[in-house]
Amino acid sequence: MFADEFMDGVDHDSLERLHRGEVQDWVDSVARSGLFMRGQVERADAAWRHDPKSLLDALLSGADEMTVKRCEMIWSDLDRIEGRPQELATVGGYSNVVASLATTIA
Repeated sequence: MFADEFMDGVDHDSLERLHRGEVQDWVDSVARSGLFMRGQVERADAAWRHDPKSLLDALLSGADEMTVKRCEMIWSDLDRIEGRPQELATVGGYSNVVASLATTIA
């Protein structure tokens, strides 16, 4: 009901937004549905903002196995991409990439 983005296959843009924690569209859909009390919507909002993967899992609960696998692979790729800047350790205000470049030049 709330997974329109996944009905015709995997929507990469939706997955990227969800991975960034942009869950407001889904929260609004849940609120407008009339199926949930305000407190339930607020709890879902807080939970999904804290752990967007839990929303993805809920959205994929009725999806076919291939769609689930594709989404999980994309999510893992997004995790790696997001983690890449954190892997760059800063040394004296420089990232390890800049520090290695400076050593090579010197």
